[in-house]
Amino acid sequence: MKLRIQDNSLRLRLTRKEVACLRDERRVASAIRFSATRVLTYSVMSSPDANVIAVDYDRDVIIVVLPLRLAEEWAENSDEITIEGLDSGVQILVEKDFQCLHGPGKPDSEAFPNPLG
Repeated sequence: MKLRIQDNSLRLRLTRKEVACLRDERRVASAIRFSATRVLTYSVMSSPDANVIAVDYDRDVIIVVLPLRLAEEWAENSDEITIEGLDSGVQILVEKDFQCLHGPGKPDSEAFPNPLG
């Protein structure tokens, strides 16, 4: 899962495998270790109790919560790319990660096929 933070915008890009994990297990998570004692964990989860898209940040953990029905529909619909919401002034984007059309290296087999290429 890729994480991008810019100003008051939080963007998470998920591979096909991660989208399937969100659909099947209702949660996908990643982390970056800064030191032996400092780890930033970020996750997307779906909940039947959620009515709106929400984000929480506490003790080096970022959690984006999606309504279960919305997450299931997004995971099953190959044409739907982005889930977008706003919580406490933070714009939240959860997106399917597409293969790059340019640049070095081989295509990422876990990324979604790019609709432009």
